[in-house]
Amino acid sequence: MKFAKRFIRFGAVAAVCAALLSFSPRLRAAEIPKVSPESVGMSSAKLKKVDAIVNRLIAEQKLAGATVAVARHGKIVHSGVYGLMDVDAKKPMREDAIFRIYSMSKGITTAAAMILYDEGKFGLDDPVSKYLPEFKGLKVYGKSGNVAPKREMTVRDLMRHTSGLTYGFFGNHPVDLQYRKAGVSNMNADLVALTGKLGKQPLMYEPGTDWIYSLSVDVLGRLVEVWSGQSFDVFLQDRMFDPLDMKDTGFAVAKSELDRFAQYYTPDGKGKFEVIDEVSNSDYLAKRKWLSGGGGLASTTRDYMRFLVMIQNGGKLGNVRILKKKTVKMMIVNQVPDEAMPIAFGGVKRGGVGFGLGFSVRVANSAWDPKGRVGEYGWGGLASTHYWVSPKDDLIVVTMEQTAPFSFLLEWGLKGAIYDAIEKK
Repeated sequence: MKFAKRFIRFGAVAAVCAALLSFSPRLRAAEIPKVSPESVGMSSAKLKKVDAIVNRLIAEQKLAGATVAVARHGKIVHSGVYGLMDVDAKKPMREDAIFRIYSMSKGITTAAAMILYDEGKFGLDDPVSKYLPEFKGLKVYGKSGNVAPKREMTVRDLMRHTSGLTYGFFGNHPVDLQYRKAGVSNMNADLVALTGKLGKQPLMYEPGTDWIYSLSVDVLGRLVEVWSGQSFDVFLQDRMFDPLDMKDTGFAVAKSELDRFAQYYTPDGKGKFEVIDEVSNSDYLAKRKWLSGGGGLASTTRDYMRFLVMIQNGGKLGNVRILKKKTVKMMIVNQVPDEAMPIAFGGVKRGGVGFGLGFSVRVANSAWDPKGRVGEYGWGGLASTHYWVSPKDDLIVVTMEQTAPFSFLLEWGLKGAIYDAIEKK
């Protein structure tokens, strides 16, 4: 009897402890430390060239403002803030400015999907139609009639842009024209409507045989919903943004944070900047139905650096693990078949560059981006935001700006100077 009473009391205590643990806040990663460049084998004097280069581009009115962050061995060694976030208001750029990161969303979305891969929710070579029945029976476009593909598109195809899908607004291929006619890229629709429309369009090419930038990662966002049972934005917040303390990343910008939201410009060629997306009337001020995993997020330099340090650390930031180390290794190596190499964008072949799962990957030196290094992975966004990571140098660089059309001006202008600042391997 005494044993029974003790067991009951122990059980009660255990239940209380379990309840307390269930209400305890989830562990969040600590702030990334800032250190002197010399402490991680870089030169302060040489990194000052970064300031000179960015300020020159601003003086030449090629960009309005920018932020640049450099990290080595998981520690920040340079954090620069330049120019204006609002030209008309003469408002200086802020270190915590919020930017439209557009296609820099793709790496985050792919990493989110890989969380579920680690949990056994899917296989990379599973056909997409296994989870999205609307993709069953897709045909490949042919001038004399659409034909059945030799194989179905897979989840891996979505992640590496070899799916047969397209965007619909970058070219005039017959499939692009059909996308436009069907209103596939309707930002007022949700992800269910998007995949429903895509399921009625032909594929542009045989899956796995070409690399075409596309709505693949938006489809991947829908798959995250199917696999997790959560809406895409909730999953991102719960499984990535909160644990990594990416406090300013999301599909909408709160009105209380408008003071930090950078204007979005295009140079008019006469020394002035024309506003593309007015902050006070931006689509980002309200939650949109289409939670675009391919290009819908806004973020800060700090937040995106936290995401990249997690990736470079093999899926872990501080004490918070997001992905398995072996999973991250798969993501940052080239996955594009030889027949589809190198990747090409806007008709320009990016020599020596392939694509992993969510990131471009440099596999060889070439005249395209000659200062790049083999092993680099990265990508950019429509507003000319960029990032690149060099694993062999344990170096991460994030550059944010707010200028269209898309340009490599800032990344290519800085890359040589930043690599040159490394003095110890």
